[in-house]
Amino acid sequence: QANMVESGGGAVQAGGSLTLSCAASEYTYTSNCVGWFRQAPGKEREEVAIIYTADGSTRYSDSVKGRFTISQDDSENTVSLQMHSVNAEDSAIYYCAAGVQCTVVRGVIGDDAEFGYWGQGTQVTVSS
Repeated sequence: QANMVESGGGAVQAGGSLTLSCAASEYTYTSNCVGWFRQAPGKEREEVAIIYTADGSTRYSDSVKGRFTISQDDSENTVSLQMHSVNAEDSAIYYCAAGVQCTVVRGVIGDDAEFGYWGQGTQVTVSS
């Protein structure tokens, strides 16, 4: 079963930190791209960060690079997103997703990655 279950969302003050977790099945976690995406009201869904669980390769969007860290826990089949120095623009519903296609060459996750297994999402609200 390919369930993706997010947790850890909530309210946080600007400048603060929050950690999101995604529990995946072994089927969707092993040697695959697992990513965090977000969608704010009135905006399109955007990629936040991706990790390739076979070797830990990562990719971040420019908007979160240096502030967010994606990591994996192979013992629990979980992928976490540590969010630091959050601001109002980080407020969104955050979704975890597992890939159905993922190409990684010398540590670079390809732009052809496709995600087919999605969680229900968890709300992150940043207040000033």
